Amino acid sequence: MTDLKTPYVWLDGRLIPTEEATVHLLTHTLHYGLGVFEGTRAYEQVDGGSAIFRLEDHLWRLGKSANAVKLKIPFDKDALRQASLDIMAANGLPTCYLRHIVWIGAGVMGLHPKDNPIRCAILTWPWGAYLGKEGIEKGVRCKVSSYMRPFPNSTMTKAKVIGNYVNSILAKREATAMGYDEAIMLDTNGYLAECSGENIFVVRGNTVKTPALTSVLEGITRESVMQIARDLGYDVQQTIMTRDEMYFADEVFMTGTAAEVTPVREVDDRPVGDGVAGPVTKQIQSTFFQAIRGELPEYRSWLTPVPVEAAVNVS
Repeated sequence: MTDLKTPYVWLDGRLIPTEEATVHLLTHTLHYGLGVFEGTRAYEQVDGGSAIFRLEDHLWRLGKSANAVKLKIPFDKDALRQASLDIMAANGLPTCYLRHIVWIGAGVMGLHPKDNPIRCAILTWPWGAYLGKEGIEKGVRCKVSSYMRPFPNSTMTKAKVIGNYVNSILAKREATAMGYDEAIMLDTNGYLAECSGENIFVVRGNTVKTPALTSVLEGITRESVMQIARDLGYDVQQTIMTRDEMYFADEVFMTGTAAEVTPVREVDDRPVGDGVAGPVTKQIQSTFFQAIRGELPEYRSWLTPVPVEAAVNVS
């Protein structure tokens, strides 16, 4: 855990030094993949403070994901909210990524974990542009993957389940091995779904479209961007789309906690629009970045300020 480059983690209700955060090799989730997590970001604010972006929504989804796979988180939402603020204060990172994770601990092995303990941690680390600064500014190259988004009845597609991301890892590895930046996955009916770790949007004229929530994650950044696009006067639609709609698009972009708002300049060796980040994407991206830094009053409800004088009790 020492490669996190942050001095503390929050583990099972306590702030502890990072080097002490260890798990047993018989940890059930390590072997079978049943656990849930959230990725959240904190940003330095225009007033010099720090705030966590849409923390309440991420904690709500963490709870819903756990409920979907029948994990009972041993801490309530209030405790996790406070822990998120405490770990931010302890590590002194005004801008960072936060990972909330819940997993099944060591005990009996086999597919039924029975009474194994449910464990919980919050980690923070510095993280810049997920797909690179150039990707944020100029756009990335994508490839439609041979791996499909899981069918809704094959797993819990709305939940952020640890094991679900094996599919995304395979798609990402395939795309990068072929020289692309990111993979785009279709659903089992052949319609556009999402990227390996991002939601996707297609722009034509004044219309901004994104795949319907049939087999894609209900992204929190996705929802934020849809609200921003509506506020900017665009017609926002959630609908079924075919892959070739990306080839006919004026613009394509991705959204996610890690990717934020990233333009797509090329799909399957075909330039999107003019092959650069388009004006609609850039306007939405600019507004998003203003919102997360606290520059726009209408979006301040999305921000949970981190107290400057937070009381931090390190065990």
